Amino acid sequence: MGEYLQSVFHGKVRKIAVDAGLGCPGRCAYCSNAAFSPSYSFRSGRSVSAQLADGIRFSERKGKAMGYLAYFQSYTNTFGSLDRLVELYEEALAYPGVLGLVIATRPDCISPQLMDWMQGRSGSSAGKEHPYLLVEIGVESTLDRTLEAVGRGHTWECARQTILELDRRGINTGAHLILGLLGETHDDFMAHARALSALPLKTLKLHQLQIIEGTPFAREYRDNPEQFNLFTPQSYAQTVRDFLSFLRPGIALDRFVSEAPQSMVIAPRWGMKPGEFESLLWEQ
Repeated sequence: MGEYLQSVFHGKVRKIAVDAGLGCPGRCAYCSNAAFSPSYSFRSGRSVSAQLADGIRFSERKGKAMGYLAYFQSYTNTFGSLDRLVELYEEALAYPGVLGLVIATRPDCISPQLMDWMQGRSGSSAGKEHPYLLVEIGVESTLDRTLEAVGRGHTWECARQTILELDRRGINTGAHLILGLLGETHDDFMAHARALSALPLKTLKLHQLQIIEGTPFAREYRDNPEQFNLFTPQSYAQTVRDFLSFLRPGIALDRFVSEAPQSMVIAPRWGMKPGEFESLLWEQ
């Protein structure tokens, strides 16, 4: 992802996570937004601007960047009235050093009116000097039976059509996919790669299935752990290598692994940082 952003901005740009406090229309069996909400989040009473200030200050410990992207990460960040959403996005865009937005959401929660705003602000109808925008779609699986089983509330076709429509409007899109959901096989994972490769995606974020405290899957795992075929680091690394062999070149990989706090993870407990996994991934 870093290389992709450098190709867009011709310099180092960092994402700063913010929580807009927008909620979700439903809850999936594996989902715990607390697992990736920043400590300086909206839910502690912090405005978007205050969160950006804290996040940028923390980010600068790693060195200066030429600019930042406000990453609306937690929950469904297109779930709300158009006026409220635009107010939040514009507050972020007005913050010094912010060059654009990354908006994580579901494929069934983007209204035509919001797409119109996106198209006019950062898409094909925007002026030459417009802020960057990437809409990150939670696809999770390309199999409807899986999406129904985990309670996603949308179909693969819904995700596909949403990505195509955003692209038609000149809006950059990314996808999020979980490998290891119940009942899926190695062949299914490779089929995901082929299906996503047919779409005009700029980025892709991969996660292995983790069982997180407080989720419906946590209760199921405690009652029936044999239902879950969880990855070891080695088996997941091989699966990702195989997956990438079917993925279209040109899709930037934003992430390979989940990064939930270990205190919230029931299983699998790898005790491995993302950088350590990436070293394992590229071992021959």
